[in-house]
Amino acid sequence: MSNSDKPLKGYTILELAGIGPGPYAGQLLSDLGADVTVVDRAPSGNPAMDMAGIDARGKKSIIVDIKSAEGAEIILKLAAKSDILIEGLRPGVMERLGLGPEACHARNPKLIYGRMTGWGQEGPWSKMAGHDINYISMTGALNAIGPANAPPPPPLNMIGDFGGGSMFLVTGLLAALLKAEKTGQGDIVDASIIDGTASLMSFIHGMAGRGQWQAQRAANLLDGAAPYYRCYETADGKYMAVGCIEKQFFTEMMDRLPIDKDEYGKQNDFSKWSAQHEMLAKVFASKSRDEWEAIFALTDACVTPVLNYQEAATHPVNVKRNAYIQNGSWNHPQMAPRFSGSAIYDEFTLTPKGSDGHKILNELGYDENDITKLADANIVSIKKD
Repeated sequence: MSNSDKPLKGYTILELAGIGPGPYAGQLLSDLGADVTVVDRAPSGNPAMDMAGIDARGKKSIIVDIKSAEGAEIILKLAAKSDILIEGLRPGVMERLGLGPEACHARNPKLIYGRMTGWGQEGPWSKMAGHDINYISMTGALNAIGPANAPPPPPLNMIGDFGGGSMFLVTGLLAALLKAEKTGQGDIVDASIIDGTASLMSFIHGMAGRGQWQAQRAANLLDGAAPYYRCYETADGKYMAVGCIEKQFFTEMMDRLPIDKDEYGKQNDFSKWSAQHEMLAKVFASKSRDEWEAIFALTDACVTPVLNYQEAATHPVNVKRNAYIQNGSWNHPQMAPRFSGSAIYDEFTLTPKGSDGHKILNELGYDENDITKLADANIVSIKKD
């Protein structure tokens, strides 16, 4: 389907290719209807940089050597026509290329200049390398995850890159866009993963302030210490997720388990939590995951199967919501959130890198002779039809 009924229809995004949170932020904006152009790099031989992921869906692509003066001029011309620019290079790099906020705002004062980094634009570590696991390690988030007597496990890169990074970048970009529409003045959005992840920890700090959270792992309500908020292995080596925090939901679970309630004891009797863990583990190990799912389906017990990503795409609950779309070898999660006035997507497309270069350059005013010269000088890479 087209973007014609999406809330960001008519807005133009310029994204400088990167990995992780910047491209995913661009994907979210594209899903919401924005016209996103990615300035890709020529193949480098680095698989992490050259892979085309789902975060490229719905975007246009042009390959430009932004280190050259001619390439930088192409970027400035694109910025002049854009509402938002997204870049994820280390602090100072865009300025050295002549593509920093000052240069871009000289061409387009209303531009929202989005900067995605790990450590922020300023600070003692601002120019130091890092990855998701490093950023979340500095916020308390990583230390709060996992068993008490083992190293914290890497929680994929959901918390830092995409939670503390992409989501806060998108929030900042949209807020600045609203401001620009009122004032005509652009802005610079400094979105750092360490700042965003620290904000995600607000709930934990709030609980700690009330004396309801300890720094020790596996000692708190939501970190696996509570027998009613954790996962249990089933007879077939799979798992069920138990999350019945509230009394009424806990009662629903207990009513469906073959457990002596008097022997089990009260829900929040901390002295019995260890024994209660063992009792629940033994019970859940007595049936398969599918059997337990059938027992708890359509109840308020807050007990659900733990699915892998392939199972999630075919589970009836997700299928009914059209939560995934299969396009060739790609399994696309549906756009989120959904809007009352907009249909959800029934297909997604992944445009090959550089395939829109010729058209984009034409729209910027470059004629065929100009484009040939740029291609011959390896300033741009033009895909042949």
